[in-house]
Amino acid sequence: MSETGLHHVTAFSGPARRNLDFYTCVLGLRLVKMTVNFDDPGTYHLYYGDETGRPGTIVTFFPIEHAAPGRVGVGETLETALRVPRASIGWWAYRLIEKGVRHEARVEVFGEPTLRLRDPDGMVLALVGADEADDATGWSEGDVPAEHAIRVLHGVTLLLREAAATAAVLTDVLGFREVDSEGSATRYAGNAGMGSFVTLKVVGEFLKGRPGAGSVHHVAFRAADDAAQAAMAERLTAHGLAVTEQRDRQYFRSVYFREPGGVLFEIATDAPGFTIDEPAAALGRGLKLPATLEPYRAQIEDALPKVA
Repeated sequence: MSETGLHHVTAFSGPARRNLDFYTCVLGLRLVKMTVNFDDPGTYHLYYGDETGRPGTIVTFFPIEHAAPGRVGVGETLETALRVPRASIGWWAYRLIEKGVRHEARVEVFGEPTLRLRDPDGMVLALVGADEADDATGWSEGDVPAEHAIRVLHGVTLLLREAAATAAVLTDVLGFREVDSEGSATRYAGNAGMGSFVTLKVVGEFLKGRPGAGSVHHVAFRAADDAAQAAMAERLTAHGLAVTEQRDRQYFRSVYFREPGGVLFEIATDAPGFTIDEPAAALGRGLKLPATLEPYRAQIEDALPKVA
């Protein structure tokens, strides 16, 4: 059976250097790819994850130097959760204090110890302590000791007016199943150990969101290959949803659609991965461009802010 779960989460941020410092130095993730937004080559696209950027470990950003702050609202991603070992939650609480990171007191969410925090642009994150994290390895050469390192994406929470149609897409198309509920929140799980959960939080009529720094642009789900992706796209039409043509993102191939609650979803293939244009040991060390943009490298590099 193909693994089902999240592939990655992509958000907007402010200055690239600040984003890079926070996710690599404070959270200890690896920069696995430095490239550009293929639809806007004057903007970086930064990918963070585990040692090789496996699907289900990846958080990515479009940094915009002077971006206005976003506002979370209905039809958007409320929270992005990252998994750490359960025994490391106390260590992370101390680290957030030490680094001056805004965060809330520890709470239990679906029986798991959770620390909610905000990145420098106000994006809502959560560190979730899970027993399953002990079976995975995080990036061990960063600023966080290996035993406490972030392992994988834990999940996302979507803020919706109502959940039934979105739940149908999760279960009928994307391979998730309902596993738990707390109050107005219902949790769905894929079958992979990485990027496991999507939580639908129903709020009824609520303020609409505003895209900007700190807001999530889209949530991506895994497809084993092109055939699996095409089958999902075909099932989406039965739900009355329009799907884009396949787009080559160099490290995976993607289709996009708006789920019924308004959140932009992507279905991304697992292959070919981030080592297609640089070896695993050198991931993230240089600006990588697709062949179509390579002739414009000089102009692109001149337009991009310096991050070194």
